[in-house]
Amino acid sequence: MKYLLLKHYRGAPAPANDVPMDQWTPEEVDAHIQFMRDFGTRLQETGEFVETQALSPEGTFVRYDGEGRPPVTDGPFAETKDLIAGWYVIDVESWERALELAAELSAAPGAGGKPIHEWLEVRPFYGVPPTMTE
Repeated sequence: MKYLLLKHYRGAPAPANDVPMDQWTPEEVDAHIQFMRDFGTRLQETGEFVETQALSPEGTFVRYDGEGRPPVTDGPFAETKDLIAGWYVIDVESWERALELAAELSAAPGAGGKPIHEWLEVRPFYGVPPTMTE
């Protein structure tokens, strides 16, 4: 089964170590990024890695507003650029394994080198069959 481990800037409950990244030292940012890289490497080694991506804060919502009219952008709602920091796509044997990996990722270091204990959203892919191995 494939799952999305979704990291949030905000919108989820506050993490235990709730110091915004723009207030971290360069060394704390480097340690966090290295943790994320090491996590991805471990998933590659176990065959559970599919994809990861960090997102830029730029972006907008767009919708069609009728023939000949410009698209509508932005609206009275929270934008994903304010909410979603990035994600991992994993391919694991069970929901329990997806939760185990999300909990591990939640412990990425933050301010003071202490684990963030951030909340991650875990969502199964809809209608995607498991990857077949040879």
